[in-house]
Amino acid sequence: MRDYFALISGSLGRLVVSLIYFIALANSLSLADFGLFATASAAGVVLSRLVALGFNSPLYRIATVKPHLLGTYTAGYLLSILASIPLFALATIGAYLIFFKDNVSFWPFAIIVIAEALVWRSAEIIIIVNNGLGRFGRGSFLTIAGTAARSAAAFLFAFTSAKDISHWAWWYLGANVFSLLLALQFYPKVRLRLRPKLYMRRIADSLSVTAAEFLFYLQNEFDKLLVLSFGGPTIAGIYAIIMRLVDLTAVPIRSFNMMLVQKLMRKPDLLASAKIKLGMEGGIFIVSTIALGGLAAVLYIFPNALGSNVAPVAGLVPLVLLVPSLRNLIEYQNELLYARGQSGLRAINLSVTALIKALLIWLLLRSSHDGNDWIAWLNACFVVLYLVSACFTYWHLKKPANRV
Repeated sequence: MRDYFALISGSLGRLVVSLIYFIALANSLSLADFGLFATASAAGVVLSRLVALGFNSPLYRIATVKPHLLGTYTAGYLLSILASIPLFALATIGAYLIFFKDNVSFWPFAIIVIAEALVWRSAEIIIIVNNGLGRFGRGSFLTIAGTAARSAAAFLFAFTSAKDISHWAWWYLGANVFSLLLALQFYPKVRLRLRPKLYMRRIADSLSVTAAEFLFYLQNEFDKLLVLSFGGPTIAGIYAIIMRLVDLTAVPIRSFNMMLVQKLMRKPDLLASAKIKLGMEGGIFIVSTIALGGLAAVLYIFPNALGSNVAPVAGLVPLVLLVPSLRNLIEYQNELLYARGQSGLRAINLSVTALIKALLIWLLLRSSHDGNDWIAWLNACFVVLYLVSACFTYWHLKKPANRV
């Protein structure tokens, strides 16, 4: 409980600072530019999972269970970053040509992706390593500091004269570079040693984690790309604001997931009881639903609480009341598979749910004829995704866990 509260303090601090960041940026950029930035940032999050080809997973596992090998695996992680750069560059160019070329020039898009996928992701890895070592206080501090840096950049950007995505991209890059430089001061002091023989047995886990994480974030973020493609930047801005508010409900759940994953790595049969499984899922459902319901109530009473640009969208929040709980449960189920060393199964689960989600979102957008009527149907979409994920996950949890 002490470790969880140390971890959740960082998450709650990040939640508050993220809200400040969201308000400052959403009320500085136009709705269309905010939609483009949110979508480009989402693309960066997805593409970041190609960086290092999943070697962050062995690095995290080693930090958790064999910290004396951290220097060896840090060297392997740096090497894997270099090996992944060509793939990352090709994927970035491909994403731009498919989704963004008609709406934004290449360099603002590339700067946002680099800031998200290379710079902030590197800071995030340092936070993950500290959490693996049980240094949750440091991880929490760095998490809050990174979000605070972006919030400060957004606040200062609000006072500039050129308030468009081309200028904001450089502010965003600068804030993330500052976060990385700060995070580097908190990386454990280790001696880098390359030992390829040790890495070879981790390749299968790394590649399956790459596939699983790429598909997981694709499943989470691909809807933004589809909305941009079929609805345009303004509709993408409306959708990005709603999903940003939904994503805030996941902050305490993800902290819980991280603690549970570490526990399951040591005790894979922790969730053998059906009663415990139901209790876990019920708790996540209740907490997530209450969180969004409370936010919807605040916005109903104070529609301008998040700024004038967000106010027109505030009334749409109650239409997605079930989305946070179902989305968080799908994420939780995939974390269970990862913790038990079933990364390949996790990748399959994520690929299936990603394809189904893309199809359902596409159908909703195509069949929508009356403004934002399709938003309410997102609840049904996530019910389908949850049922698919739950059936797959709990069927395969019957199998013995894999020691990685």
